Amino acid sequence: MQKLIIILVLFATSLVNAQGNYEQGMQKAFELWGSNKIVEASNLFERIAAAEPDNWLPSYYAAQINILKSFGETNEETITANLNKAQDLINDATAISKNNSEILVLQALLDTAWVAYDGATYGPTLAGKVASTYARAEQIDPTNPRVVFGKAEWGMGSARYFGQDIKPFCKDIERSIELFANFKPETSFHPNWGKERAEQVFAETCKE
Repeated sequence: MQKLIIILVLFATSLVNAQGNYEQGMQKAFELWGSNKIVEASNLFERIAAAEPDNWLPSYYAAQINILKSFGETNEETITANLNKAQDLINDATAISKNNSEILVLQALLDTAWVAYDGATYGPTLAGKVASTYARAEQIDPTNPRVVFGKAEWGMGSARYFGQDIKPFCKDIERSIELFANFKPETSFHPNWGKERAEQVFAETCKE
């Protein structure tokens, strides 16, 4: 009995230590990201992902970094490397957490980056995919503010491209801002971004 107790105590201690290492690593990665050390942050997220094979969050953030740095990139080789790497990381995250609205938003953002880079080449094949990805995410979680905002911003961009009125999308952007105000992430490491962007878009395009 005493041996069993010792084994259980050691096991519990190892779990606590592992959780502590995870939290420290994630905090450090976010600090690096906040200091604009995006390569170091992405690499650290990837190392955490390797050590946490059942946790989708490290792969999610490593993918997000590679996607965000692709917007505005003009070098084909660079953007291809960034987005292909991001796609692999999204695939890893999806394998861990299927039907996850947050990961679907990231997938839509990745495909949007391709369209933003070369609309003539990628728009015909990816525009429909982006719209359907947001629709699927909305089915999974219609109250996720990143889903509501992302879908509305994509619709607004499409309307602007075809010379259509963008105002109908303002109500959804306003709704996303309300959802952001009441959103509570599952943990301090779960996605909680987008509010500032939604407010910026609303201020720039929707206020009279």
